[in-house]
Amino acid sequence: MKVGRYLIVFIFVMSILIIFGKRGLVDNYAMKERLMALKKSNQDISLENKELSKKVILLRGDLQYIEMLARNELGMVRKGDLIYRYVK
Repeated sequence: MKVGRYLIVFIFVMSILIIFGKRGLVDNYAMKERLMALKKSNQDISLENKELSKKVILLRGDLQYIEMLARNELGMVRKGDLIYRYVK
């Protein structure tokens, strides 16, 4: 009978350690969630890097793209363009 009690206590303690201990099932689940979040973040950053490298290639060699950016973002105009100003 004593051996049976010790065996039950041992199994109970081991199951608690397996479930809640360091690197246990709960910790494993949390790490899987974190891993999935990091993979998604890496994928988003990778897509952003690809877009930025495309912009760099356009800025290095495409004069029409540079002109479009200068007109739209910086408000620059070409010689001979008509400028309209609205007064409120």
